[in-house]
Amino acid sequence: MAGTRPIPKQLWKAAALSGMASYLDAGLIVSISVNLAIYRDSYDMGVWMAGAISAIVTGCIAVGSLVGGRLADLFGRRRVYNWDIFCFALGAIVITLAPDDITLLIGVLVAGLAAGADLPTSLAVVSDAAPSWARGRLVAFTQVMWMLGIAVAIALGFVLSTSGMTGARLITGQLAVAALVTWAFRSRLKLPDEPSETGTDAAPQGVSLKNVWTRAALLPMTATFVFYVTWGLGANTFGQFGTYLLVTVSDASQSLATGINLAFIPIGVLLTFAFVRVADSPWRDRLFHAAAVVQILAFVIASLTAGALVGMLVFFVLYQLSNPFAGEANYKVWSQLTLPADTRGTTQGLTYALSRGVFAVAAFFTPALADYSPSVLLWTITACMTVAAFAGVFIIRVLVPRASGAVRDRAELRVPTPDPQQT
Repeated sequence: MAGTRPIPKQLWKAAALSGMASYLDAGLIVSISVNLAIYRDSYDMGVWMAGAISAIVTGCIAVGSLVGGRLADLFGRRRVYNWDIFCFALGAIVITLAPDDITLLIGVLVAGLAAGADLPTSLAVVSDAAPSWARGRLVAFTQVMWMLGIAVAIALGFVLSTSGMTGARLITGQLAVAALVTWAFRSRLKLPDEPSETGTDAAPQGVSLKNVWTRAALLPMTATFVFYVTWGLGANTFGQFGTYLLVTVSDASQSLATGINLAFIPIGVLLTFAFVRVADSPWRDRLFHAAAVVQILAFVIASLTAGALVGMLVFFVLYQLSNPFAGEANYKVWSQLTLPADTRGTTQGLTYALSRGVFAVAAFFTPALADYSPSVLLWTITACMTVAAFAGVFIIRVLVPRASGAVRDRAELRVPTPDPQQT
């Protein structure tokens, strides 16, 4: 089976270094969330500044994704891949050492834009390097890094919860250190199919925007966007407001609400590793069908119980078991499999940017909608998850087979690995 073929260590290294984009993206968002109350007190921050910093994180990641993906296709993915991580490190250093809220805001702007730019660029780099039979596993591994980014930030926030600004600086400081170390390793990374700087390779075709608006690019870009934005509305709501909803709607204590979220992080990491194992096999898409149904069922239960604690506990169990097999990891893999190689940076940057923009707007209204009617909020998310499931089925049934039948791309030809079954 193709999914069992061994992947060269150099490609796993590339996947890990590319996955740091997801680690830093998740770590930045969660770190700002964990530290926000500390920043508010230490900097005597007004409510509008506190809200602005939270909104700017998501907004900058959206803008960075749009601009960074395009720049990567214009000027070379490896060049942008190396420098956006360095810019993130600078932004994280400013956040860590910020003496006031204005300096903090500047750091958030720089780090957010750089994190956004690195997301589509890093995925395109690892996808360019990967042969088609290994691309699913390598791209899916970046989702493991995303989960680790959340886990480390939350764990540090819990351990350092009584240390004030010192703890806040340590939480963001580890992001700066991680980014600098990644930059050093990326700068020395050598891949056997490194894109040509002379313009003779296939990738520079993406310089022309007309290549984005062809049927070959527009159809998979639209389908993956529909899946990601509808699935992400539910995931982002519970990512940002899970604890808030448990406390305000389900009447759980703050300790219980926090404990519920912490308890499921190890499960999420382990199941994401499981997804990586099947990402290049037929089980990837078979499991999606079952997981999508379970995911919808989870939201139906939460909606029927109007957010009551018992219903929410059942929801969290079902959601965490299904999410790794019918969520962002699928979007990442499908994007790399179905989007044309020459415009992967631009097209995925567009889907990232538009989706994150929608998430930012939705987040602004979520607390008010939850206060008005938890049922309306939950049923709306249920409808979104249903649309995401249908979009996923369309991608599996139509787009993935079409992409699989295309001529093998340059990564397949440049990274030959002997098949043990043929020797």
